Amino acid sequence: MKKKFPVLKTDEEAEAFLEQDLSDYLHGGNFKPVHFEFKPKQKSINLRLSEELLAAVRKDAQRQGVPYQRYIRQALERAVSERKR
Repeated sequence: MKKKFPVLKTDEEAEAFLEQDLSDYLHGGNFKPVHFEFKPKQKSINLRLSEELLAAVRKDAQRQGVPYQRYIRQALERAVSERKR
């Protein structure tokens, strides 16, 4: 039976949860892909955006669980790599 991870509010709850058999929790629905950034960032830029666009970017980044500046950088990287194809 596939189960969803419960929301754990304290370290004690997490410790108690981990003491049980977690086999029913190990399925694709409980995991999401993670991307690691290994290249150092040497340059910084300033960019002016409308408040509405920045709010939309922040909302999308939050939905994906990443900081909004990383979200913008990933969008730029995707756009550049698609152009190369």
